[in-house]
Amino acid sequence: NFTTQTAKVNYANGNPIEIGAVVVWRVVDVAKAVFGVENFTNYVHTQSEAAVRNLARSYPYDSFEDENEITLIGDASEVNDNLRTELQERATAAGVEILEARLNDLAYAPEIAEAMLRRQQAAAIVAARAKIVEGAVLMVREAIDALEEGTDGSDAINLDDERKATFASNLMTVIASDAPTAPVVNVGTLTR
Repeated sequence: NFTTQTAKVNYANGNPIEIGAVVVWRVVDVAKAVFGVENFTNYVHTQSEAAVRNLARSYPYDSFEDENEITLIGDASEVNDNLRTELQERATAAGVEILEARLNDLAYAPEIAEAMLRRQQAAAIVAARAKIVEGAVLMVREAIDALEEGTDGSDAINLDDERKATFASNLMTVIASDAPTAPVVNVGTLTR
C-alpha cells in the first residue's frame, strides 16, 4: 500500500487541480517482479503516479453543463475503477496485481480555487432559482384553479385572461423574489 504524491495537473478542461491516490497492490508473479523490471516497488510507484496524471487529464473536475458527463468529483466509483484498470495494465509487466486504487486527494489548485468556488456557488444559485420558479409556477396555477373552482362552486371567482395574467405576475413576484415583499393594494383595478 502506498499513497502517491499529490500532483498538480491540468484536468480535461485545462484548469489545474491537485490530485493523489491510494494504491493497494501485491506481487503475484515473483519472476516478473524480479526479472521483468529493475525495481518493482519503484516501478509500481512511478506507474501509479503516471496513471493518476493521465486520469486527471481524461476527465473534467466537475460539470454543470452536462449532468451525464463523468467527472472526477462526481463519479468516484467509475473513475476509481478506470484508475485501477489502467494501473493494472501498467503493473502486469512487473508481476503485480492492483487490488485497489482510489483518489484520496482532489482539489482545485490554490491559484484558481477561489474563482472555481464562485463558479460553483453561481451554479448552485441558478439551480436553486430554477427550482423556486418551478415551484412558484405550480403554486400560481393551483391558486388560479382554486379561485375559479371555489370551495363548493358557489364562491368561485371567474377571472378573465388579463386578470389571470396580472394575478399570476403579482404572485410570481412575491413567491420568487428573494427580498421581502410589502403588500400594496391597488384599488383602482378592482372597479374596472
